[in-house]
Amino acid sequence: MMLPPLTPEQQVKPRRFELRMSLLFAALFLPMGVHLPYFPLWLEVEGFDPEQIAIILSAPMFLRVITTPLISAMADRAKDRANVFICLAALALLLSLGYFLEPGYLTVLAVSLALAVVWTPHAPIADSMALSGVRRFGSDYAAMRIWGSISFLGGSLAAGFILSRSGAGAVPAIISAGLLGCIAVSFVIPRLGRPRRALQHASMGAQQASPKLFSRYFLVMAAAIGVLVASHGFLYGFVSIYWKSLGISETVVGLLWSWAVVTEIIMFMFFTRLLGARSTTFVVALAAVGALLRWLAYPLIWPLGLGVPGFFAVQSLHSLSTGLALIAVQKLIAESVPEERTGAAQGLAYFTNGMSMALVTLASGPLYQYFGANGFYVMAVVAAFAIVLVLVGGRSAPKFGQGR
Repeated sequence: MMLPPLTPEQQVKPRRFELRMSLLFAALFLPMGVHLPYFPLWLEVEGFDPEQIAIILSAPMFLRVITTPLISAMADRAKDRANVFICLAALALLLSLGYFLEPGYLTVLAVSLALAVVWTPHAPIADSMALSGVRRFGSDYAAMRIWGSISFLGGSLAAGFILSRSGAGAVPAIISAGLLGCIAVSFVIPRLGRPRRALQHASMGAQQASPKLFSRYFLVMAAAIGVLVASHGFLYGFVSIYWKSLGISETVVGLLWSWAVVTEIIMFMFFTRLLGARSTTFVVALAAVGALLRWLAYPLIWPLGLGVPGFFAVQSLHSLSTGLALIAVQKLIAESVPEERTGAAQGLAYFTNGMSMALVTLASGPLYQYFGANGFYVMAVVAAFAIVLVLVGGRSAPKFGQGR
């Protein structure tokens, strides 16, 4: 791959680039730290059964696997990706107000579908901008992205504290407040212009000029990460409800989610030192093994009398099953995709993650309704399949840095 020289404008690093990107990650992950653990609780409080909850959670995932790659690719072609982000953030806040309407099943489903279209692209667009900074200025992706995890942690803790006093009915208000903060921060996003496009020489074919986005290695590894991420569908959809059924308070539920994010933050802090030199294949494999162990352990915690401390211990595996998976996506894209296709690659990664997650989340409703916590054993099978895909994809890995 040959990239054109940086233009004079591109050579100028935006002032405090890393700080501004860190603020952006913090702002966009704050409302996610409320939505992920507590939105299912709000749905349960409003009277929806497990199958309805599974549909409300999974239907937006099916939709966004189509819309997110399209919007991400559109952002690549825009004059500046920051402009697209600002528009999406404003629309997300506006649509989130729909949860204040009478919470009928069709109303909540419609609002969730519309919100997914404009909210989900926030993360891939931010990742695309951060990776441009990595390539142009040598910025450290993990050092910026870690603030998203810290913000997620803070959002989960604060929301748990609030909800323990106000009840789950306050969830929509907290989400909307978080999205309002996202809009405020979006106006300080660094302006980077369009991504650079790879040069093609007359003596080269298009396939020689730059790595193919749809190479076998990229597709299989993206699928492996997607399946790995999907194995979390049962956790994200029903673990808060499961904990509540055991008599665990909202505050402790928030602490359990927050501890998982703490371990993720620790992984971000030490990844470069401990695993930065390892191949993408190794990183994904380690993440999948961590997920497998996590899902096998979950149904055993309460029956064995390990209680809340046991759940905290198992949540520590979040550092592998999620923390490493998040880093692995960006590592895969940075190693095998040219800058001009970064947004499309982010969109494709979100497509595989989203489609797999949607299917597993949809199945999680009946799983939880009929099997309770034993549904985690099915997630262990999903994680095992991810390990198989990693082994297959590793065979076609690029020569550089592989096999370590």
